[in-house]
Formats: sequence, C-alpha cells, structure tokens
Amino acid sequence: MKDKNVVIIGGNSGIGAQVKQLLQQREANVLTYSRSQEGIQKLDVTSDFTEIEGIPETVHGLLYCPGTILLKPFHRIGLDDFRKDLEINYLGAVKVLQALQRPLKKASAASVVLVSTVAVQTGLGFHSSIAGAKGAVEGLTRSLAAEWASNGIRVNALAPSLTDTPLAEALLSTPEKKEAAGKRHPLGRFGTVDDMAAAIEFLLSDKSSWITGQVLKIDGGMASIR
Repeated sequence: MKDKNVVIIGGNSGIGAQVKQLLQQREANVLTYSRSQEGIQKLDVTSDFTEIEGIPETVHGLLYCPGTILLKPFHRIGLDDFRKDLEINYLGAVKVLQALQRPLKKASAASVVLVSTVAVQTGLGFHSSIAGAKGAVEGLTRSLAAEWASNGIRVNALAPSLTDTPLAEALLSTPEKKEAAGKRHPLGRFGTVDDMAAAIEFLLSDKSSWITGQVLKIDGGMASIR
C-alpha cells in the first residue's frame, strides 16, 4: 500500500478509523471524510454533491463505511426511516462512487470496499429497514464489479455481524448484553473493529487482486453455521 491514495468515507471512528491506522502503518496516503469532521475533511453523504473536495487525480482504494442501526418492528418503521437508511447506506455510496469514478479508473488497478450486514442474507427480526438498504449495497457491489472489471477496478463488500463500534454502543452497553451477543455467534463472541479492519485492508491491497464482486462474511459463523 506504500504511496497509494486511499479514500475513507466515514473514517472518524470505529472501523474506518482502524482501517486508516492500518493503512498509514503501511505508508499509504489516506484521505478521510466524515460528517462530523473533527480534524478530517467534512462530507455529509445525505447532501447533494457531484464532486468531493481534495480528491487526488488518482485513487487506488475507496472504503465507504457510513452506516445506521435502526432495529424496530416493521410496523413501527415509517417511510422516512426507510428513506434515511437508504440515503446513508446506499445512495450516499452511489454519490461517492460517481464522484470518484474517474480517479479510480485512472489507477488502472483500484479496489472499492463497501459495507453490508449479515442481516441481508440471514433473516433477522427487526432488521427490515437496514437489511433492505444493505441489500441494495450488495446488488450495487456485484453490478459495479461486472461493469468496472474492464477498467481494473475491483468492487467487494463486507457483511459483518454485530461489531463493537460506536454505532452499536446501545446493543453492547452492559455485560449482560455483551454475553448474550457473544452466545448468538458460533465462535462465541461478537466482532471487533480489528476483525473488520483486517479484512478490509486485505480487500484494498494487492493480496486480493483476483477477488471482485464478492460479499465477504465476517460474522463469527452466524450466516453459515448453527
């Protein structure tokens, strides 16, 4: 990753911040954008934009990791809630990808990583809104992988299960909740940012140069094992 330009959308905390640290250790040039800014460049993915300030002419890697966790019974989720989940998880990714399409193509061997959820391919109650939005992300992943392969751009996604990030703080706020979350996974624990960041680093690197159009399940076995 030495001297490669990598853009992280949502790099202020959690998984994005950990990926940034790993890539900087490998001497990549990392540009991070976040709605909250806090020392990095500001970008609200729900706003209308066609360009992103500060993007270099060539981008070798892109991680899009803004997300939401809205867990409610279906009858209590309003249309505005569905729209918000789509706007942040899916349409935000679309706008970023369109804005970075030219610099990604210029790299001739770029890698894009999007973030889905285990709830797309595994039916989980109270996940209808986020599962729908992330399902769109998985469809986008496969379609763009096919469309951009001729330009040397790889497009993959991560499908994590519950991970200890600021976004999931309410779900892991007590020792009892943490214990219950661990028991739901065949490997006996919930995920960490290190688990996710290591997988993302692999997908962004040349070590995964023959992998595209894939949704990588990093979920402690939840989607495949009972």
